[in-house]
Amino acid sequence: MSLLILGIESSCDETGVALVRSTGGVAVPTLLAHALHSQIEMHQAYGGVVPELASRDHIRRVLPLTEAVLAESGQRLADVDVVAYTRGPGLAGALLVGAGVACALGAALGKPVLGVHHLEGHLLSPFLSADPPEFPFVALLVSGGHTQLMRVDGVGRYELLGETIDDAAGEAFDKSAKLMGLGYPGGPALSRLAEQGSATAFKLPRPLLHSGNLDFSFAGLKTAVLTQAKKLGDALEARKADLAASTEAAIVDVLVKKTLTALKQTGLQRVVVAGGVGANRHLRAQLNAACAQNQVRVHYPELHLCTDNGAMIAMAAAMRLQAGQQTANRDYAFDVKPRWPLDALAS
Repeated sequence: MSLLILGIESSCDETGVALVRSTGGVAVPTLLAHALHSQIEMHQAYGGVVPELASRDHIRRVLPLTEAVLAESGQRLADVDVVAYTRGPGLAGALLVGAGVACALGAALGKPVLGVHHLEGHLLSPFLSADPPEFPFVALLVSGGHTQLMRVDGVGRYELLGETIDDAAGEAFDKSAKLMGLGYPGGPALSRLAEQGSATAFKLPRPLLHSGNLDFSFAGLKTAVLTQAKKLGDALEARKADLAASTEAAIVDVLVKKTLTALKQTGLQRVVVAGGVGANRHLRAQLNAACAQNQVRVHYPELHLCTDNGAMIAMAAAMRLQAGQQTANRDYAFDVKPRWPLDALAS
């Protein structure tokens, strides 16, 4: 049965809306249109996301974006069969905007609604790409405050292999960038600067690299960057690119080697990388080289779908419905889950 699914993402500082067509069976759902508004410019003055401002901006953006997506796809609002939204994790106020709008639309249309896990959206986002993966695979999920390795045997069939015990990779990028005075958002700025520096200029730690498990810890790396920056003093400005490159190399080294260990432990020959850090060029280059050497297939979402977006929410909803993992409902009372472990979805 064909379903037209409207997806709304509002978990943090980006408002995303998309339409996905699901034809049922094993066919991968098709993205018809999507639109995204980033709040980066608004939050730059504060050096980070201000939750109240984020929520207010979602309110302003979500309906105009919905109208734009409908116009681009040539569909009518009345044609929508299911309205999906991000239920969590994320900022409570921001999540409530998307959930409230989605449930209001569902009630007005008399159509069912479906709350989606934000991280599952990232996890399944590579199915939107031109080279979608096949199950099973190892997933490296590197999104904001989350760094996790999962074994994925199907939609909703997830086994947590390892996760961050303090700062995630994205936080390590952002906090290190802030220590270097690179502003917000720090991760992309650090990566751009790193292209001009030497990755071997400074010897920085690779936390938990030889821990014997698949957990991550990047707080110690952040402290090492702070210590090095203080040692450099007035010379920091001249060596900033080298420090950025060395920091990026340390983070990427841990991510790549832990992913290869996960592949070896599970015996799988396919890996999926998802989340905002998955757009990092150095990570992609290093992982591609390592996977090619080990005859492992690696899949990524398209670059513009690595960060938060409505397409991944609509896709996750479509795939859960196709797999019979969840049923959309007409109970328009809603709640949100600012903290919601992904492995809680495992069947």
